[in-house]
Amino acid sequence: MGNWVVNHWFSAVVLVVWLGLNIFLFVYAFLTFEKEDKYYYTREIIGSSLAWARASARCLNFNSLLILLPVCRNLLSFLRGSCSCCRRTLRKQLDHNLTFHKLVAYMICLHTVIHIAAHLFNFERYSRSYKADKDSMTFTLSTLYSHEKGSPWLNPFPSPNMTAELMTFTSIAGLTGVIITLALILMVTSATEFIRRCYFEVFWYTHHLFVIYFIGLVIHGIGGIVRGQTEDSMKEHPPRKCAQQYEKWGEPSHCKHPQFGGLPAESWKWVLSPVILYVFERLVRFYRSQQKVVITKVVQHPSKVLELQMNKRGFRMEVGQYIFVNCPSVSPLEWHPFTLTSAPEEPFFSIHIRAAGDWTETLLRAFEQQNSPMPRLEVDGPFGTASEDVFQYEVAMLVGAGIGVTPFASILKSIWYKFRHADHTLKTKTAGHAALHFDKPTDVVTGLKQKTSFGRPMWDNEFSTVAALHPRSVVGVFLCGPQTLAKSLRKCCNHYSSLDPRKVQFYFNKENF
Repeated sequence: MGNWVVNHWFSAVVLVVWLGLNIFLFVYAFLTFEKEDKYYYTREIIGSSLAWARASARCLNFNSLLILLPVCRNLLSFLRGSCSCCRRTLRKQLDHNLTFHKLVAYMICLHTVIHIAAHLFNFERYSRSYKADKDSMTFTLSTLYSHEKGSPWLNPFPSPNMTAELMTFTSIAGLTGVIITLALILMVTSATEFIRRCYFEVFWYTHHLFVIYFIGLVIHGIGGIVRGQTEDSMKEHPPRKCAQQYEKWGEPSHCKHPQFGGLPAESWKWVLSPVILYVFERLVRFYRSQQKVVITKVVQHPSKVLELQMNKRGFRMEVGQYIFVNCPSVSPLEWHPFTLTSAPEEPFFSIHIRAAGDWTETLLRAFEQQNSPMPRLEVDGPFGTASEDVFQYEVAMLVGAGIGVTPFASILKSIWYKFRHADHTLKTKTAGHAALHFDKPTDVVTGLKQKTSFGRPMWDNEFSTVAALHPRSVVGVFLCGPQTLAKSLRKCCNHYSSLDPRKVQFYFNKENF
């Protein structure tokens, strides 16, 4: 438990602050629309569902502000570099960007359900108000004004003939709401683990419906369906006083008719800054991706693994980083992430590609055709990951499953280069281990002289051995592999870390793309 607190206290703080802000915004907006006199007459028609709709809308705007920030990869790489001297705990938060992105998406889904349910009640009550007793306030408010342009009407349903279904597909708010919801459903369902792993192209294309989502979100409030009493009207017509005499509105010595106006659209105020930041991010990535990539060497490894060594002007990397690769001849729009397997000390950068889907299989076949021109590649990156911090630890445990060994190829190569050049800044104690096997056959997957051990280790034995050999060290555990393995390693890190901060501590780090 003590190590969990050490490793995750800052993540817990971020999560609590985020949840706290959601609760605060929801409650504040709910009380505003439930209590303020400005919406007194609106509540007479639709009741508390007004507050539920507006409170959920406020949280939708807040989370829509946040949803793009965790996927601004250049921003995250900049922050990682700028806080290179920060504490390890602070830097680790950047590695949870996709987890936070998913949490925000789930929150958007939750408030979307609340928002839709509330407005379904609203539409039903707006429609039903025309069937109320003709002497009731509800009927009076709904029929007080005609729906001519500029008229201060309160009920958005112009007549008893307007149904909730017709209003949904003919009003700006209703139609954009349907479009937003459909886009959100497609994005969320296509982002499930199964589809991302087996049908990456489906995930890639449907996730770009976020453009439709944001456009619809900005337009959604323009129609001004939710209305309240105007400020000038409230001075002449205090609702709590005048509501008791609604039959005599407009008569001499009685209250004037109340005037109503639509609420201004506010979503654009929330999302404008992150959208501008994201557009700038994409422009930078587009410019960088257009720079020429020269493929210097192609190596066909066993088990359908292709190694590409490349050069690109101005390309600089650190260990453990990754790039996005596009092959226009395969698909002009798809970009796929690949971990760099070269070391920063090498005069090229390389990736290993394993056939794991339609895109990768087509790419491998394109490079296998010897009589055809070599496919052109576009490269965006590099981007930072948790593995960049490997040299911040005295001892490092690198765990890779399948093609997940590739992030650590870069690290092991770099350690070997640092050892050869007697780099005294190298903090990691494992440097000699990589050099002991320099004269052995190279590994079939990584190409390293340090061979990869295949199979599933006994993790309790591995961790207890490391803890015994390094009783006062800080051990970084790095994983590139499935979530099930991550749970086992995280559990071992917590179990084998000493409660005494002066003794061995295991810190878990997982690659997230």
